[in-house]
Amino acid sequence: MTSTTERYRAAASQSADTVEKIADFWTQGSQRLNDYLPSGLPQVDLVPVVERYFELVQRTVDISRDLTLKWVEAAGTLTGVVREQAESVGGLVREQAESARGFVHEQADRAEQAAREQADRAEQAEKDQAREARRIEREQAKRAHDKARERYEGMNKAELSDLLEKRDLPKTGTVDELVERLVEADSK
Repeated sequence: MTSTTERYRAAASQSADTVEKIADFWTQGSQRLNDYLPSGLPQVDLVPVVERYFELVQRTVDISRDLTLKWVEAAGTLTGVVREQAESVGGLVREQAESARGFVHEQADRAEQAAREQADRAEQAEKDQAREARRIEREQAKRAHDKARERYEGMNKAELSDLLEKRDLPKTGTVDELVERLVEADSK
């Protein structure tokens, strides 16, 4: 605001200087005109005309000064209102940003929790699947073992011993032990 006041003062000072120069110019012009006029002409008093002119200039400057001051006051008031509005809007924007950030964090936490739960379910399903695969494998092995035993079930100890001898396997033990030995040899 100081620079505006200084500019106004400089403009007013220039205006005053200009008015003084114009007055001097008019005075000199009047003097020259009087010098050239014949001596018998009535003299014209220009002082009242010049005074009225300067009164008009002074009123114009006063009106300009008053209007400028009112404009500056209005601009200052407007600036304050704009600043208040900007601060209010800034506060609202900050609140909205905080709310959005909270919402995003909440959604991220939910997504992370859902991902963890899904990973846990996938891991559990994998374990269950592996357990089921082992159970099926055991059942198949038992069935294959039982099927292999069926070949030897109707045989007596002497027949089982002959088969074991042909394979260079021990021939001692109970019938069940001999059958088991043959089944193991078949599975190798």
